[in-house]
Amino acid sequence: MSVLFEDVSRRLDSFSEVVGKTAAWLTLGMVVITVVIVVLRYLFDSGFIWLQETLMWMHACVFMLGAAYTLQQDEHVRVDVFYSGMSEQRRALVNALGVLIFVFPLCGYLFYEALDYVARAWEIREVSRETGGLPYPAMPLLKSILLLMPLTLGLQGLSILLRAISALRRS
Repeated sequence: MSVLFEDVSRRLDSFSEVVGKTAAWLTLGMVVITVVIVVLRYLFDSGFIWLQETLMWMHACVFMLGAAYTLQQDEHVRVDVFYSGMSEQRRALVNALGVLIFVFPLCGYLFYEALDYVARAWEIREVSRETGGLPYPAMPLLKSILLLMPLTLGLQGLSILLRAISALRRS
């Protein structure tokens, strides 16, 4: 059973890595768009609202889609005063409890709260409030990231939980 858990954990880790590294490429796009916005504004005294909104949404996507990757890389915020001195078994227990007490409930809550918000955006065929802003279906697609973030974070939490269970069974 441990081998199965570890295999599933590796596959979930790979998924988080692909999503995180793909989202990281948005930062290059953000730099390019920022340069274009600045050039348009200061050299041509012009600009496009949709371009500024695109930049803002790309920034949000980097953070929301990068959350699971950050957790997978163990780069998230943690109070490491006690954790670093613990045995592997104790760390596994802390990780399992952390996922069960914090990650899963948080992901469930975020998904639940975002569901109606995203569904409503699709239902009303939401567009930007700004004249010249992003057209349909950009807003609903972007808001759907609010559902993807807790799903990817929850899957990474599952990977951590499976790895922790494997480590606890080895003891």
